[in-house]
Amino acid sequence: MLRVYDAQDRLIAQFPATTGSDHDPLPLGKWMIRTIAFMPTYHYNPDLFWDADSSDQKAQLSEGPNNPVGVVWIDLNKPHYGIHGTPEPTLIGRSQSHGCIRLSNWDAARLAQMLRADTPAEFVA
Repeated sequence: MLRVYDAQDRLIAQFPATTGSDHDPLPLGKWMIRTIAFMPTYHYNPDLFWDADSSDQKAQLSEGPNNPVGVVWIDLNKPHYGIHGTPEPTLIGRSQSHGCIRLSNWDAARLAQMLRADTPAEFVA
């Protein structure tokens, strides 16, 4: 579950989420939101995925709700990690990720509207 708190530490929103896996666990700790990109182009780099096929090559996938990060990418100050949407909302909470936090596209878009650069993000178990 991803929870959002206001400046007075009051819970103001929560969203079902997929958070990491045994192979790529959620990076616990304190992070910061760097940037927020709506309708991002997805840059696939097989070197970053332990389960990539050896024949895979780098690729760019067009923006849109069906690319692997959905309609928004919320970039963290931990390289290659972020909070993002997904083209498969039925798998939220039922599947694993490569360490990122995955939300439905509509929840990721709502969250992005609540944040700005330099917003703190804390990941706890």
